Amino acid sequence: MNIRKLLVANRGEIAIRVLRAATELGIPTVAIYTYEDRYSLHRYKADEAYQIGRDDDPLKPYLDIEGILRVAKDNGVDAIHPGYGFLSENATLARRCGEEGIIFVGPRPEVMEALGDKVAAKRVAVQCQVPIIESSVEDLNDFETAQREAHRIGYPVMLKAASGGGGRGMRVIRDDEQLERGFFEARNEALKAFGDDTVFLEKFVENPKHIEVQLVADTHGNIVHLYERDCSVQRRYQKVVEVAPSLNLPDHMRHLLYEYALRLGRAVNYNNVGTVEFLVNPEMDRIYFIEVNPRIQVEHTVTEMITGIDLIKTQIYIADGARLSDPEIGLEVGGRPMKNGYAIQCRITTEDPENDFKPDYGTIVAYRSAGGFGIRLDQGSVYQGAKISPFFDSLLVKVSAHAPTLEGAASKMARTLDEFRIRGVRTNIQFLQNIIANPTFVSGQANVDFIKDHAELFKFKPRQDRGTKILGFVGDIIVNGNPDVKGLIDPKKELRKPILPKFDMDAPYQPGTKDKLTELGPKALPSGCAKTRWCTTPTPPSATPTKVCWPPACAPSTCSR
Repeated sequence: MNIRKLLVANRGEIAIRVLRAATELGIPTVAIYTYEDRYSLHRYKADEAYQIGRDDDPLKPYLDIEGILRVAKDNGVDAIHPGYGFLSENATLARRCGEEGIIFVGPRPEVMEALGDKVAAKRVAVQCQVPIIESSVEDLNDFETAQREAHRIGYPVMLKAASGGGGRGMRVIRDDEQLERGFFEARNEALKAFGDDTVFLEKFVENPKHIEVQLVADTHGNIVHLYERDCSVQRRYQKVVEVAPSLNLPDHMRHLLYEYALRLGRAVNYNNVGTVEFLVNPEMDRIYFIEVNPRIQVEHTVTEMITGIDLIKTQIYIADGARLSDPEIGLEVGGRPMKNGYAIQCRITTEDPENDFKPDYGTIVAYRSAGGFGIRLDQGSVYQGAKISPFFDSLLVKVSAHAPTLEGAASKMARTLDEFRIRGVRTNIQFLQNIIANPTFVSGQANVDFIKDHAELFKFKPRQDRGTKILGFVGDIIVNGNPDVKGLIDPKKELRKPILPKFDMDAPYQPGTKDKLTELGPKALPSGCAKTRWCTTPTPPSATPTKVCWPPACAPSTCSR
């Protein structure tokens, strides 16, 4: 390959995923980490790792373009993979990589500018005759403009951040009061998450399904789709469970989604991998374009499981100049990629469902992983003794299950989630189990309001957690003593120290009972009565039970008891 050394400008499980793919391709790897992340596992999965930022800056260095490029140039890096989140949709990073002669493993900067910004992407969609949701046309630089646009569109509306995703900066607005409060909150949230406080408004669609299409395109003008993912199970616009492909989606709508996604990709001469997202209402036969994510997605694992295509390696091959039809990638342009069965992904996080999903942090005192046939785990820094920091995303591990049917994949997922044991921090495992077991989910009928409309998902069976409780009790006794015997010893008196017999540590070992048995033999040992017991079956039956010796070899007449 032309790529000689690859740096991953990210952390956690996606950094580990990319580092492993590069290692399998024989490419030396470089990781970056902040001081807060110095014990994170992604650091140790790379051939080289370098700290970025000051010791008191846990998060911002991952957004420092010039700092990351400095590490790359100082260490002979000629390719950078951004993962997802952080700088993954930042056109400035892609452009600066080109200026420094470094390959950016992702779309070209002009593609990211055309599709990565949601407002710009909608303009492209209109040109391609892809149906969109009505949205604001003025720049929302102040509240008065936002209010004017909201009245023109009509409530309810959705307030969104123009850059990034993951639900950050998103608000459902139903009146002027909510708009005034949400407008400034969303801008601040977008600025902190993406470095860009641009927001826009669009008409809010009630009860749709959220469907996204995976695109793969090379730098030679070839583009294909790898089917769709159903991401309807969401909470506060954050995806919780993903399924590929979507069950019960009408075929004509399925093919329209593919056509719309390919049309958008061709319009901007898309390259590398990306995802086109839609809201779909099968009952009304309506499709609305939402956005394009010009990067790898968190949920890419389910597409990989049903197609057998390694999307991370595909990204690297494309950045290196390969064509889709090359044997390394193996995608026939114009053909139909292989599709096999159904796959589900669940995200295990340190969130407490019983406390409004408040992120938890602390030390993992016990960790037992799961696995099995058809199960894939993408783990971050999760192991016994790992410290979960409040500064980073709450994701611990992504669990993906694959089977011929959605019901079979759900059964495997339920079994796998039940095998996990994570102690020391709260997790959402029981919440995920309730989702997977819900008949609406298994039948493929879930929409974006599924969690909101099913209160039973929040009914949890209390866990015993016996092992952790026993360990905690023993540790407390060792350190603090047993409260049951507190006060039995006069605290004014010195505690009695154990008296050890005198012995010569240099003397040879003295013979024990086993040595005597070997020396004298069993017949030489005295044959006394070992113990006695009451005879339970006297003969004749009317006789009074008598006390006899045991074992029988001991004659009753010689019994001293």
